Amino acid sequence: MLALSGSALAAATAGCTGLTGGTADDSTTEEDGHHDDEHDGTTEEDGHHEEEGDGHDDEHGESGPAEHVEVPMLTRDDGHHFHPHVAWVEVGGTVTWTLDSGAHATAAYHPDNGDRPQRIPDGADPWDSGIIDEEGATFEVTFDTEGVYDYYCAPHEAGGMLGSVIVGEPDAHDQPGLAEPQSSLPEGAQSKLADLNEMVNEKLGHTH
Repeated sequence: MLALSGSALAAATAGCTGLTGGTADDSTTEEDGHHDDEHDGTTEEDGHHEEEGDGHDDEHGESGPAEHVEVPMLTRDDGHHFHPHVAWVEVGGTVTWTLDSGAHATAAYHPDNGDRPQRIPDGADPWDSGIIDEEGATFEVTFDTEGVYDYYCAPHEAGGMLGSVIVGEPDAHDQPGLAEPQSSLPEGAQSKLADLNEMVNEKLGHTH
């Protein structure tokens, strides 16, 4: 079986050695608590905020996987968010999470992470950044196993701070990351997973 390769890397501050990818002031910088969103009309189902480019502005699957996607972790007046909610990378691509504001974490849905249900591909290694609380700090994962990966912020899971990573162009059938939300999860997480399933299926052209 294939496994998620390349260890997840964490840094206490932005620009620390050993990490590749963006910094806290890359193209996804937020200015005043609102997104400079030129793609109006892509409001998220959870009603929080609208997404701009870099992997989520396209609700209909026109864009494809990228080599690298940056995902700021945000605290705003309307709640806590990963931005974009759905990142799409090539097989072998990387996702870099950057702390924009607040204190957050990124962890794969997997039994190794606090007995959470598995919502990543079979054989893929889970990741867990731990709490990141210094603005600009980054955490990076390289994905070598095609599939759909769901993840969460441990402190804000119940409030629906979840995200998904699509790796490659997987068959949407039989993906653990597209299963029905497990009843053991908080209601806010279940609701967000249902939204993420819809977003991912639409990107992959798997609609019913």
